[in-house]
Amino acid sequence: MNKKILDTLEYQAVKDQIKPYLTTDSGLKELQNLTPSDDKQTIKQELAETADASKILRWEGGLSIPKLADVTEHMKRVKIDAALSGTELAQVGRVLFTTSQVSLFFENLIADREDPMTALAPYYQRLVTMPELTKKINVSIDSDGRVTDEASPELHRTRQSITSTENAIRQKMQDYTRGKTAQYLSDAIVTMRNDRYVIPVKAEYRSKFGGVVHDQSQTGQTLYVEPADVVDMNNRLRELIVKERHQEAQIFQDLSALLKPVADDIQKNAQVLGHLDFVNAKARYAVAIRATEPEVSDENHVRFLQARHPLLDQEKAVPNDIIIGEDYQSIIITGPNTGGKTITLKTLGLLQLMAQSGLFLPTAEHTTVGVFKNIFADIGDEQSIEQSLSTFSSHMVNIVDILDQIDQDSLVLFDELGAGTDPQEGAALAMAILDAVGETGAYSLATTHYPELKVYGFNRTDTINASMEFDVESLKPTYKFLIGIPGRSNALEISKRLGLSQNIIDNAANMANDESQELNDMIADLVERRNAVLDQQVQLSNQIVENRQLKNEYEQKLEKLDTQKAKMLEDAKKEANHIVADSKKKADRIISDLRKMQRDGVQVKENKLMDAKGELNAMEQKPSAENNRVLKRAKQAKHEDIEAGDTVLVNEYGQQGTVLRKLKNNQYEVQMGILKMVLSDDELTKQQQEPQGKGQHNSGKQKVKKRKENVSTNQAQNRMHASSQLDLRGKRYDEAMAELDRFIDQAMLNNLSSVEIIHGKGTGAIRKGVQEYLRSHRGIKDFKFTGPDQGATYVEFG
Repeated sequence: MNKKILDTLEYQAVKDQIKPYLTTDSGLKELQNLTPSDDKQTIKQELAETADASKILRWEGGLSIPKLADVTEHMKRVKIDAALSGTELAQVGRVLFTTSQVSLFFENLIADREDPMTALAPYYQRLVTMPELTKKINVSIDSDGRVTDEASPELHRTRQSITSTENAIRQKMQDYTRGKTAQYLSDAIVTMRNDRYVIPVKAEYRSKFGGVVHDQSQTGQTLYVEPADVVDMNNRLRELIVKERHQEAQIFQDLSALLKPVADDIQKNAQVLGHLDFVNAKARYAVAIRATEPEVSDENHVRFLQARHPLLDQEKAVPNDIIIGEDYQSIIITGPNTGGKTITLKTLGLLQLMAQSGLFLPTAEHTTVGVFKNIFADIGDEQSIEQSLSTFSSHMVNIVDILDQIDQDSLVLFDELGAGTDPQEGAALAMAILDAVGETGAYSLATTHYPELKVYGFNRTDTINASMEFDVESLKPTYKFLIGIPGRSNALEISKRLGLSQNIIDNAANMANDESQELNDMIADLVERRNAVLDQQVQLSNQIVENRQLKNEYEQKLEKLDTQKAKMLEDAKKEANHIVADSKKKADRIISDLRKMQRDGVQVKENKLMDAKGELNAMEQKPSAENNRVLKRAKQAKHEDIEAGDTVLVNEYGQQGTVLRKLKNNQYEVQMGILKMVLSDDELTKQQQEPQGKGQHNSGKQKVKKRKENVSTNQAQNRMHASSQLDLRGKRYDEAMAELDRFIDQAMLNNLSSVEIIHGKGTGAIRKGVQEYLRSHRGIKDFKFTGPDQGATYVEFG
């Protein structure tokens, strides 16, 4: 991004507004280096980081990061075995302590909120905590950089000796300030000279105290004497102080040595903390200007909704919608001076720069931004006396430079395009420049006073007129940006309201160009229509909200009724199926008895028995697809068309049969051996026909024999895989029910007398499903819970 546009749009002023929210030197350095990016992924990542920081600010009041110095130079010195000072070690200690606090903060935040903070994760996950080293430094060095007594036992003992020696010296010196000796002193006090305790003695009594003279007053009347009695004590104190300094220096050296192996990690921690401080500052700034997160448009559509200039008073700034790139790529803004045209240009440009810097924007929600490699602007009077350039010339020099650099990824802002020269030539030049910009595919906004450009904006494709609204009644601009409506000249109306003679107004109106007057009338009509449409839009919006609420209420009530109806119907069908199942069991026992009678010589027609059984089967109710859609999503099995003469597999028995005829309600009469049965289509599976060949000429007896051989093979395989126990634990409900159905079929085909089904207790869904299935199955004689926790069911076949 060119530096000139940053200066023109006052980008640095926005950065200065963010600065007070920073607490670390690294964060401040990152703000100083902040520039707009032209990489779409980078912009999205930076906006996502600001969004995560905003969530933290909303949930926890923001990140708590204390004032941290830049420790980069400290770590460089540590690497060359230099010893850090107490102040520098204290700064490193604060970085280490803050690292631990911030790492713990994110750990607790993620656990409590169950939000991984995806955008900030690459940063806080890089923090390296060093608890032992952190404790060692912060115990040894206080916040002001002084070595504490806990730094080492030797230093603690030395300081105790210093304290006791100082107390003894003071006690001895206090004796000189009291009693008979006080008369020899200029003042009864104890003071310091050359880091040694002394008393102010009158010059004529110097011999009374002996010892060493360290200083005298300007008049020579007072000598500062260290009495002979305390010379040795002061000497001992000086030795202890020197010893203390050596011990402190050794502690600095030892602590610096501990930092050397982890210097890189500490420096990286400081950088991460600085970045977190920076994104935290961006979030706080967003709250201060009531900003929202914009969306980066993949189509490069710029849609600023209710946009406000960030450097204006946010309570007084008039919000405007600024849209470009969707239906048009050039906007011609007309209107009176001081109406807000220039601030609209700057608002668009500055907000786009902010978005490409990862900053939230003072706009309404659902704002979208584009990505531009460069933004250019020709704004303001750049008249140069030194270069002998007029206003027009300076503008043209700037425009020529812009035209040499723009491409389809550029945004260009022109303020008073073509001004400063003959109006006719200026208007023609402005239109030609806008055409040149449009040919590159760049977006452009231009303000102008030329009426010719209003017609240009109306006739050119990808171009639209706009204006700044002016209230003729109050003679004040409203600063409202009107897309699609060119600016209207209000000179005559304003002059009239200011008291200009009506004769002059009339003469001016007569001299005004008819086309210009017609254009103003057209604009007035457009404004009136626009206001009417806006009023109607507000009414329609309110009506839509009311209708949507009513629609939602009715849909909820209808869904509740459908659910209740479906549930009641399904419950009734289940109960009916249980009744039918009990009836089938009784019918099977009767048929069994009749067959026994037939074997004993009593003649009973088999087909009558099968017809009776078929009627019972027809009574069974199947869940309807419509109810299944309401109660649960289930796939309805699809069957191939079955015709008379087809070979089918009877699913329940695992045996093949031949379809004799098709009955009503998707039911079929099937010959299975000597038995005739009426079965529904979902109980049958159509089998592939045998290829035509020699088998066609075989007798019916041979075909029957072959079928029996296949059946016996299937039965053998079934017996081979038969089991008396089924474990359904850990399975999904649908999977468990399907496996249960196959298991019961296998058990019955293999003539097992009883089986055990392990379903566990769990939530009870599978357990309940097993009970429902067994209750409805006509081959089940009895079943009951078993096991210490009733986690299994014992089943007997009848």
